[in-house]
Amino acid sequence: MENVINTAELQLTKKDFESDRMVKWCPGCGDHAILKAVENVFPVLGIPKEKFVVVSGIGCSSRFPYYMNTYGIHGIHGRAAALATGIKLTNPELSVWMITGDGDSMAIGGNHFIHVVRRNPDINVLLFNNKIYGLTKGQFSPTTPQGAKTKTSPQGTFEAPFNPGELVMGAHGKFFARVVDTNIKMMTQVFEEASHHKGTSVVEILENCVIFNNKIHALITSRETKDENQLFLEAGKPMIFGKEKDKGIVLRGTQLEVVKIGENGITEENILVHDPTTEDAGIHTMLASMMPPAFPAALGVIRSVKSKTFEQAVWASVAHEKETSKLKSVDNLLRTGNTWIKD
Repeated sequence: MENVINTAELQLTKKDFESDRMVKWCPGCGDHAILKAVENVFPVLGIPKEKFVVVSGIGCSSRFPYYMNTYGIHGIHGRAAALATGIKLTNPELSVWMITGDGDSMAIGGNHFIHVVRRNPDINVLLFNNKIYGLTKGQFSPTTPQGAKTKTSPQGTFEAPFNPGELVMGAHGKFFARVVDTNIKMMTQVFEEASHHKGTSVVEILENCVIFNNKIHALITSRETKDENQLFLEAGKPMIFGKEKDKGIVLRGTQLEVVKIGENGITEENILVHDPTTEDAGIHTMLASMMPPAFPAALGVIRSVKSKTFEQAVWASVAHEKETSKLKSVDNLLRTGNTWIKD
């Protein structure tokens, strides 16, 4: 009899998840850093390699399944959420990772995106947001800033952009986080936290498209300005930021406000303390909405609330019906109710 190896007992490393395929992203693209962060996370999750599934739609980000040495599906445009939900529902033991972009998920996949968030299957969504369509060569996307001139908006876009975090909150999402592609350590930490959340986790990655939207997140990510424009949130800690750690966020009435510690009687005691677990999404929505220049960008885990997952509810319903139904077979079903016999 052939020996069976229990892969759960193997010590997996980053190398186990690296694909032998050539990575065909542009040099300088933020996708490369995101790939490295995911390769860092998978070996430390204690999950057998054969239980990982990477699912994507269409776009530069959606090449991801080819570059991970796991099971994967490269789906069609905007439909990764439907595929990921079906996979998790069919086999709840799998660790399902959905890779998508701002165009793939916010435009053609917008309906699927808000409903996967609403249903809350236990999947991990990595949303690459470069605020442009990269694969199709630079058209404006649903997150492109209003007025931006692109291949399809030479006079400037007319539409107000989506904020992915606001959409997640509006769809009653239970987990939302945001990271930057210039910090692999931050991405690795947050991806791991997302994987431990039971339910749909959405991580927005502020990512640079070096060809069609270069430096779109420069205020947040550049070495010269990042300290003043990044607020990394940690549960139970005050929302302090700045190069000198002398700025913070306070709640004035119903609005957030930036203050300077040491001025106007402001001390660290006045600074808002982050609580990602509160059911009320009000503060979380305001944090997700914060962007330079008026505010720093809120990074890290913004919201993380426990809730029953979609597959738990579905399988509990199946178990209940099996236990209580009088119909125990297809034959029972066919011979129940109004039936007739041919003379």
